Amino acid sequence: MGNDHTYDKALYEFLSGYITQHKLAKFQEIINMRTRFFTVVLEDIYQPHNASAVLRSCDCFGILDVHVIENRNTFQVSKDVALGAQKWLNVLHYRKQENNTESCLLKLRDEGYRIIATTPHTSDISLDDFPAKEKTAFVFGTELEGLSETALNLASGYVRIPMSGFTESLNISVSVAILLYEMTRKLHKSSLNWQLSDDEKADTLLSWARHVVKRADLLEENFRKSYFY
Repeated sequence: MGNDHTYDKALYEFLSGYITQHKLAKFQEIINMRTRFFTVVLEDIYQPHNASAVLRSCDCFGILDVHVIENRNTFQVSKDVALGAQKWLNVLHYRKQENNTESCLLKLRDEGYRIIATTPHTSDISLDDFPAKEKTAFVFGTELEGLSETALNLASGYVRIPMSGFTESLNISVSVAILLYEMTRKLHKSSLNWQLSDDEKADTLLSWARHVVKRADLLEENFRKSYFY
């Protein structure tokens, strides 16, 4: 593993030669605000506009990983709405199991995340009162039907956004933006260790470099040959 990170660091330094200093400085600024302390889970989102807007919000509020469950609906992104946000995120798809919701949420639970369903519930907590104190996966459901019974049953808690109008729910992309704004605000004010590790930062920076450098695959192939031989 150590050798892999040594190579990745050398590769990033090599690719950095093809990136402007302004962009590299932006990378360093943004990587320090990225987090895996919170993550977002999307279950069966089917409207490309909503899917894309959610990805933009995740990027804007520093979320690194987005988990996409595709039981019935394929997750499609509108490039005009996403504005390239997906290339700055790790979008992880769950589509190969009989019950992708269970597969995703149990995996996150094993990784130490508390599973929180974003839905009104008899034992829910208002977003205003929800604490930023432990690793949390916030789960959002479909535009019309909300979360599945599987997701609700696997959740260890429920959070709702307080509202004062006649309409009972917000658009999912709006809900994600409001929740992430409030929770990351609390997180940044806390003394928790919420930033990425050095290895996670290095992996992410290399991923970003691969996205912005033209023909990065060919450059990397040539670099690999010179590095190992």
